This record gives sequence, C-alpha cells and structure tokens, in this order.
Amino acid sequence: MKADTLRWGGAHIVFIAVLLALGEWLTVNRWLDPTFVGQPSGVIQFLWNNIATGKLWTDLGWTMAGTLISFALGSAAAMAVGLLFVAFPKVEKFLDPYLNAMNVMPRIALAPLFILWFGLGLGSKIAVGCSLTFFIVLSSTVAGIRGVSQDHVTLCKTLGASAVTTFFQVTLPGAVPVIFSGLRLGLIYAMLGVIGAEIIASEKGLGQSLAYLGSTFEVNGVMALLLVLALLGVAVVRTMTWLEKRLLHWQ
Repeated sequence: MKADTLRWGGAHIVFIAVLLALGEWLTVNRWLDPTFVGQPSGVIQFLWNNIATGKLWTDLGWTMAGTLISFALGSAAAMAVGLLFVAFPKVEKFLDPYLNAMNVMPRIALAPLFILWFGLGLGSKIAVGCSLTFFIVLSSTVAGIRGVSQDHVTLCKTLGASAVTTFFQVTLPGAVPVIFSGLRLGLIYAMLGVIGAEIIASEKGLGQSLAYLGSTFEVNGVMALLLVLALLGVAVVRTMTWLEKRLLHWQ
C-alpha cells in the first residue's frame, strides 16, 4: 500500500515537472504569450516572494477562517432544521416552497446585499458561505435520516427501546454516511462562497488578492493564486475523505 502511494506520488511529481518545463519552454520561445498565460518561473517567483513576506499565509488564514466558520454555522443550522423536518413533516411541507425559492437564488448575486448588511469584513463572507452550505447539508440530513430502514427502527421499539435510544443507536448511525457526503460537499461550497464574496468586495483574503492582481494584469500572480486555490481544494477533499474513513470505519 505504501509502495503504491509512493509510486503514484512520484508519477505525479514527474508529470507536474514535465508540464512546468514545457510551459517555460513555450513561453520563453514565445509559442505562448506570457502576458496572457503567465510563465512558470514567474509564478514560482511570485509564490516565493509572498511566502517570504507572509502575505500568502495572511490571506490564506482569512479565507480558511471564513470557510470553517461558515461551514460550522451552516451545517449546524441545517442539521437542526433537518431534524425538525423529520420530526414534524407538516413544518417541512409548509416551509418547502419558501426554502426552494431561497435555494434557487444565486448566492453571488446576494453577496452585495450581505456586504451592505455585514460590511467588507469576515461577516459578509461567512453569510455567503453559510447560505451555500445550509441547503446542501439540509438535503443530505433529511435524506439520510429518512433513508434508514424502518424495519430496524420498528424492531428497536418492539424490544422496548426509547425514542432517544433508537435515534442514537439506530437512526443516526444509519444516516451518518449520507449526512457526511453532504458535509463534504458543503465544505467545498463554503470555500467557494467565501472566495467568491472576497473577489466581489473584501479587505483581505485570497479572493481579494486575486481580484486585485486581475485588475492590474499581474498574470503570474493570478496563476499562482489559482494554483494555491486548486491545491487548497484538493486538500479539503482529501481531508474530508480521510475523516470519513476514520469515522465510518465500521461500514
């Protein structure tokens, strides 16, 4: 297993090195215009300078803080509402058209309103991230709980188990895999929402730096931050996958 991991890791490193070398050769020989696509050496230099000055870590910290807070708040609210809907289906039936209307609204279009309400700081970014996370986790929570076999629930009640015991011993463990899939997707969308709001208007964060670099036609900087965001996304997905395997090892 470890040998396979090392072999695949080495293959990826070689592949990336070849791409960087090819990109450098194409831009140096003007097969590609670095004004529009950047240059690998320039991208690396930009990353090195921003790491050395600490600016990259500051922006990354603000973006991740907004992402994690919005994910936590949105997920907690979604699971609470999901439990309410399962316990009281009539409440879900009444609120469903309103929630659907809110869900179809493009969150980026709401970002200026959130900025007006919460300002240019972290609050508006958290609001956008929460609005994206909430509906994803809500859907997975309701689907996960309702997907649990009712035969198991009925058997527990027949054996004299209380409603609380049945929920924590049967319903919740059966629903966790579906809920966790929603959480994984919700975290990704929380990050996308925060970055999107930062691009529109923000004081700090990777999105704000990306917008500034784009407005000044600093293509190497734009490509560098896009690379950072791509790596960040991969790290988020890998982390959630690892957590899922650790927490759901009994499956």
